[in-house]
Amino acid sequence: MIALHAIQANVSIGLLPLVWQIIPASHEYFNGDRLMNYLDQSLYEYSQTDFYPFHMPGHKRQVHSPYLRNPYEVDITEITDFDNLHHAEGIIKDNQEKAASLYHADKTWFLINGSTAGILAAVSACTSRGGKLLMARNCHKAIYHAAYLRGLETVYLYPSYESFCGLNGGISPENVEKSLLEHQDIEAVVITSPSYDGIVSDIARIAEIVHRYEIPLIVDEAHGAHFAFHQAFPISALELGADVVIHSLHKTLPAMTQTALLHQKGNRVSTEKLEEFLGIYETSSPSYLLMGGISYCLRFLEEQGAEQFELFSLRMKKARKQLSAMKTLHLTDRDFKKQGNIFDMDLSKFVISTVDAPVNGPQLHEILRTKYHLEMEMEAEQYVLALTSVMDSQEGFDRLVNALLEIDENFYAKKAKTPMHKFTNTEFAAQNQQKCAIWQAVEGSSEAIPLKESCGRVSAEYAYLYPPGIPLLAPGEIISEEFLNQAEHLMQQGMYLQGMKDYEQRYIYVLA
Repeated sequence: MIALHAIQANVSIGLLPLVWQIIPASHEYFNGDRLMNYLDQSLYEYSQTDFYPFHMPGHKRQVHSPYLRNPYEVDITEITDFDNLHHAEGIIKDNQEKAASLYHADKTWFLINGSTAGILAAVSACTSRGGKLLMARNCHKAIYHAAYLRGLETVYLYPSYESFCGLNGGISPENVEKSLLEHQDIEAVVITSPSYDGIVSDIARIAEIVHRYEIPLIVDEAHGAHFAFHQAFPISALELGADVVIHSLHKTLPAMTQTALLHQKGNRVSTEKLEEFLGIYETSSPSYLLMGGISYCLRFLEEQGAEQFELFSLRMKKARKQLSAMKTLHLTDRDFKKQGNIFDMDLSKFVISTVDAPVNGPQLHEILRTKYHLEMEMEAEQYVLALTSVMDSQEGFDRLVNALLEIDENFYAKKAKTPMHKFTNTEFAAQNQQKCAIWQAVEGSSEAIPLKESCGRVSAEYAYLYPPGIPLLAPGEIISEEFLNQAEHLMQQGMYLQGMKDYEQRYIYVLA
């Protein structure tokens, strides 16, 4: 049974006086004084509503493999004839080789702990314990965790900053070379490209520089698993010189959550070490349902990829052309390449800016969700992100376009406009000063103090928005006044930091 709850949208201009939101409400029971729903039943009930997903996973609930309809029927363990992920000699080995062939990699491994497992394994295989890692500061938290686990010293590469919308730009090849000259003992370089928002760095130039120092380049291309399958997208890092590349299949392709691939190309990284660390970071009980989903995805790419990606490209371009007519909202496009070190952009990421609108990102997100039943991938202070994929239907694109055009026209008709101003970068703070290594801060003696009184102290924990999961503050960094202002500003916009032990964001752990 579905309950209808009336909610008031948090919009000051009266665009939504009252809307109805569909919320699963059956199968409830009281746990003490708290009303609770069973997750499995609530998920099913939500799936029966008309909410449309412009978010991960990339299958968009539209995949209909006849072989995976009942997950319990195919949920097995390592029985005869079904191979072993950690010692692949048969059917899993064959499927991994198919993945390597499709992506033009020398070797590919299935990941069923998400890209996180591949990132941990890649960084661990490319560095020695206590070594030094050159990494982009806008990397996912998993890379910070790898640095912690290996006791690495980290040197940061800061991307350029795009001030209009508040996005992180690309990584400068010149800054990579400068850091490698200053730190001769760096053992590996890792960057994220594309970023969560679809910003692509110049991988070819960066790879050429890194290889001159005879060290490997790791590229977290989790959000670019679709790049290899149509010319409308940037070229994959695997074709541009990267030594290890990680792809999240579930982000932009028809695959289930937690499925990803780790690719190796060339001989700069030890295959044996990659496999050794995969054996540590991946579960010893891999899900055959998830691996079966990877296999289905590979078959889809091989048999239907060309046709379906061409259709996706046409739908995507049509939607972008229609949305270019917006007057107060703005859709980012490849014209951003003129700024900073933005080498290219993934146009499947629809970043809708609210810079000239009378609402901020969270408010636009609320309008899209409550009035139009469109679920976005992410909200930031000055934009929302709609993640599209090859599985999006024409109906889905039409709903997104019509909703945004109607919202935009309402804003324009009311002549409601806010002055453009410089927004807070919601992906990381200013260049925080490092006092010690991540592992030293995490494992050192710490104490909880009021966040407002922490300026100048050394953080013993992370602080980040999720998504995108990029630390605004990392352990070992000195807490700056800029970070505290940023945290306060985000909280006023209704966005709270994660990673801190105090969920209410009043206290933070610092080195004692």
